Amino acid sequence: MFTPKTQRIEELAKREDRMPTVQKVDGLFVGKTNTYIDFANVRPWSEKLKWHVSPNRLKQFLKSFESVGSIKWYQGELVGDPHSREEIKKLERCKYEIRTKSVKIMKLPIDVSSISLQSPDLLKKFMRKSLLRKYSIETVEFLNNKFKEMNAQGIYSIEDRKCNFDVEIGTDMRIDDLRDNVDTFVLWSGDSDFADPIKSLLVNGKKVVLFATAGRVSRELNALVKEGLFIFDIFELRDFICWNGEESSKEALKSTKDPISGAP
Repeated sequence: MFTPKTQRIEELAKREDRMPTVQKVDGLFVGKTNTYIDFANVRPWSEKLKWHVSPNRLKQFLKSFESVGSIKWYQGELVGDPHSREEIKKLERCKYEIRTKSVKIMKLPIDVSSISLQSPDLLKKFMRKSLLRKYSIETVEFLNNKFKEMNAQGIYSIEDRKCNFDVEIGTDMRIDDLRDNVDTFVLWSGDSDFADPIKSLLVNGKKVVLFATAGRVSRELNALVKEGLFIFDIFELRDFICWNGEESSKEALKSTKDPISGAP
């Protein structure tokens, strides 16, 4: 059953062009429904969509469906960074079940002073060998010269950040399946690492719905559609869950900013 949590959602849901979306989602959330949001996977979708997911609006929308129970949000924290800490605080105010851990920062060397400019040794750290084999010597030399230009500017390493929750999410889904009598599992991600836990849930007779965006779902997950996985394109939810001011049309409802420090 759909019971809008805010006036904004209620008015949107009454629109002729939005009613089918609400009905479709309501039909997917069968029985007790738990949601798992892999934000490291969701955040980059904004580049393709040209709009952003608002945590507050998303929570309000999901909680408008009576069958939705637990909503777990997984996000890394950059220790010592005020913006990262504030993001976690906003999620806490939205009352998500938050799982977080420290983002690992790795320094990757890009010093080409000790290698030949025609050597692929340094490039191997950043791309697959199968791709490198397709490059000509001229291409390898060109890329190494780019590193050399950075070295001349005093840059000898770059930072890579990593914070993967695939294991935690997969484990939580299995635990909920065993302990919580969940009927429908809703995963916000498109990562291939979830293929095995999703397949296990489907084999156990559970319903699994993947919320993602076109072109960002792995081949392994797409292959599970024939086994019962349902993939829902979040583009259909834009006006319900996007940042204030990013609605899809001029006719979309005007609204105030979300009540979490005025954030979108």
